[in-house]
Parts: sequence; structure tokens; C-alpha cells
Amino acid sequence: MFSTTPSELARNLLVILVLSLLMVGTLWVLLPFLPAFIWAVTIVASTWPLLIGLQRRLWGKRWLATTVMIIGMLVIVVAPLSAAIGTLIGHASDISDQVHSIGQRGLPMPPDWLARIPVVGQRASDEWQALAVAGPGGLVAKVQPYAVKAASWGFSKLGSVGLLVVHLGLTLIISGILFMQGERAARALIRMARRLGGDRGEESVRLAGMSIRAVALGIVVTAVTQSLLGGIGLWLTGVPLPGFLTALMLVLCIAQIGPFPVLLSSVAWLYWQDSPTLATLLLVLSVIIGMLDNVMRPMLIRRGADLPMTLILAGVLGGMLTFGIVGLFVGPVILAVTYTLLTAWINEGLNRPVTAPSGAPMTGTDGETPVPVEAADAPPTSKKVAKPSPAPAHDKKPG
Repeated sequence: MFSTTPSELARNLLVILVLSLLMVGTLWVLLPFLPAFIWAVTIVASTWPLLIGLQRRLWGKRWLATTVMIIGMLVIVVAPLSAAIGTLIGHASDISDQVHSIGQRGLPMPPDWLARIPVVGQRASDEWQALAVAGPGGLVAKVQPYAVKAASWGFSKLGSVGLLVVHLGLTLIISGILFMQGERAARALIRMARRLGGDRGEESVRLAGMSIRAVALGIVVTAVTQSLLGGIGLWLTGVPLPGFLTALMLVLCIAQIGPFPVLLSSVAWLYWQDSPTLATLLLVLSVIIGMLDNVMRPMLIRRGADLPMTLILAGVLGGMLTFGIVGLFVGPVILAVTYTLLTAWINEGLNRPVTAPSGAPMTGTDGETPVPVEAADAPPTSKKVAKPSPAPAHDKKPG
């Protein structure tokens, strides 16, 4: 406890200042590693049961289970990302040739089916027809401002690719350390939470882990399911580059955008290629795949954590808008811990006994007129009547 005497006030303020500077300096030093650390904690907390199951099957060897988990992360995360980047680089010349040819020849007239699409078909057909009539010069003049902005954005993001690779490497290293020392890290975190908040601090830490696991289960499993079904639909209907588009759908689904941008673009391409039957089939599949998000994700999240669904969804969406992709997991954790502590504080206040004006707890049997405890527990008082004492023996006269 800090002393409140005037002689110790300067010392207490100096101690608080030094501790604050140490905390700020520590966070400043660790700031470059913070995104990778958050991702590593999220991955380890979500896949910890899988690690324990692998360890039991691998003769109790933690290092073997950790090696398998790291290889799995490389296959699931790094390989699709590398394939996507490689596909874009490999087809860069083809994309450039297609854009160049369209700029020279201009757009053809719109197909007849475009105007029959409800709501937006007629307007899209009119805009397309206007660009086709304008010829190559009109098309270039119309597209050039957007192309310049897109090129500038693309060049500005080229440096982020190297930073992304660095973060992925750090995430793999930190994940391997946490997989090996997970129990020790969990005990340290629980001890600190208990030191700060007692039983409710420990409960908040456990609930945070459950929230991370629930969100990962709901979001990742739903995203993988939608991407696989969408990829099968693209492969069946003959859309080119189904592997790359499936990886792109997975990224969009995890980012809560959904598979519709890829699927609807593929539907439009099939209509462009005069394949209305395949395009209609893919459109029906797209609607079914898109609706899975509203069924699977709430059900899986609800199974992982006993929290209000509105709270979890608000944490997912608000966290993503505030912190980016990592906010999908940070947002629900923050809201879950806040909700738990606030609920415990409210319940503790409601269960506290009523106090009398003197400060003593009050009890009552009728629920309306409580009485102080000391008055209720005291035995009923009765007035004692003084009995006359017998006369002394020497006052009696002999008969």
C-alpha cells in the first residue's frame, strides 16, 4: 500500500512514474512483434486440443506434435498464399495482353441476357452499350482514371508483401514456442489474472481462451466449408483457375466479405462465354453457399462459448472494422471479458446485504421492515420484579 503522508507523496508519485515508463518502454520495444504475437496466441489457443490429441498419438512427444502443427500451418497458410502470389505473377502477362487488346478493339455490344437481369440489368446494359459505341478511345478515357488509381494502390502494396512474409515467419516461430511451453505460459497468465482480480480474473482468462476457440471454430470452419464448396462449383462449371479462386474465396470468407465476389464474377464470365446453363447452375450454387454463413457460423460459435450471440457477432464485426483481420479474434475476447467482469460486479452488488444507518447489516422476515442484526439476534428482554428478601434470623421472636 502506498503511504498517504505528505513526506511519502513524492516517493509514491515517482514510483508510479517509473513503473509507467517501464510499461510504455516495454510495449514500445515489443510493438514490432505485437501483430505476430497476437496471431500466434490466437492460433495456439484455437488449436490447443488438436495439439494435445496429436501428442497422445505420437508417443507423448511434444516436439513431434509441435513439428506436425508447424508443418500443417505451412501447408494451410503459407502454401495457398504462395500459390496465389505465384499465380498472379505467372498470369501477369496474360492479364496485360487482355487489357491491351480490349483497349485497342473496344468492347463488343452487350449480350441480350444482360438486360433481362432484374433490378440492375437494364442499367448495366445501357452503360455497356454506351462504352461499346464510344469505341477504343472512349473506353480508354473512361477507364484510365481508375486504372491509374489501381496501379498506384498496387505499387504501394508491393512493400507489404515482404512485411507479410516477415510476420508469417515470426508467427510460426512464436507459435512453435507457445506450443512447446503452453502450460507454463497459461499458468503465468492465470497467476497474474488472479493477482489482479482474484477468482473473477482467472475466470476472465479462461473465458477469453474459450472465446478465441469459439470464434476460430465458427469463422474458420465456415470459411473452409464455403470455399471448398465454391471451388467444387467452379471446377464443375469449367471456370478457369479454380485453385486460385478457391484460395481467394477462403481469404474473403475469413475476412467476413464472403464468397460472393468470386462466385458472381465467375457467373458473369460464364454468361459472357455464352454458357447460360452452367452460369445459372453456378448462380444457384452461389446462393446456397452464401446462405451457409448464416447457419453454420452462429451454431459453431455458440457451441464453443456460452455467451450471447449478439455479443459475439458485435465483437467479430466491430473488431474487424477496428483492428483489421486480427480483430476477428481480439474483438470478441475484449467484449467477453468486459461482459464477464461487468456481470460479476452487478451480481455482487445485488447480493450484498442491506445495511442499517449505523452500518450494521439488516435482516427481516417480512421483506418490508428489516431490523438490525444485533437487535434481531438479541434475546427478548423481560422486566425482573424484585422479590422481598427474607427477614434475618435474629429478628424473629420466639413464640
